[in-house]
Amino acid sequence: MDKLTALTPLGARSARVDNIGALEIREVVDQAMVSVAARLGQVDLTKETTTAKLGLVLPDVGQSTVAPPFAAFWMGPDQWMVSAAHNAHELLAAEVKSALGSVVSVVEQTDGWCRFDVSGETVCDLFERLCNAPVRQMAPGAVTRSSVEHVGAFVWRLNAENIAVIAPRSSAKSLHHALIAATTSIA
Repeated sequence: MDKLTALTPLGARSARVDNIGALEIREVVDQAMVSVAARLGQVDLTKETTTAKLGLVLPDVGQSTVAPPFAAFWMGPDQWMVSAAHNAHELLAAEVKSALGSVVSVVEQTDGWCRFDVSGETVCDLFERLCNAPVRQMAPGAVTRSSVEHVGAFVWRLNAENIAVIAPRSSAKSLHHALIAATTSIA
């Protein structure tokens, strides 16, 4: 039998980390992700069940929540992205579906997305060059959908000096190139 090796969205065997000037760009590959969508008329029950069974409060529009081991951010009307550490929750979709039952539709998303965490004191300067998200006004936990250098992505303000950008995996190399180019321009 062939030996299969998992590759990161950038096509490597391990996550890439770039340090340029005051910024670090880190490819995040240790998170399992699933989308959770409330079925028609089941939004309130979805929120109640998620809190009761997973201990996670599903966030409102433009927000995120964290309740270890889970994190979630709002993706659209009645839909959220839920993540957890991949090594402990490799079967996150089955875990969430089992906990929440028939009130939701759960879809595995881990290999469909890429994530880069960008940190450093000039992180807002960087994202102001890349997208129209109001990153300086975004409070920690805020999430918005934006075009980041022509790539549709979620921009997630983790804290004062950390922003995560989550985009389709097929755009990983383009997004990474844009992050490196813009970072180099402000370094």
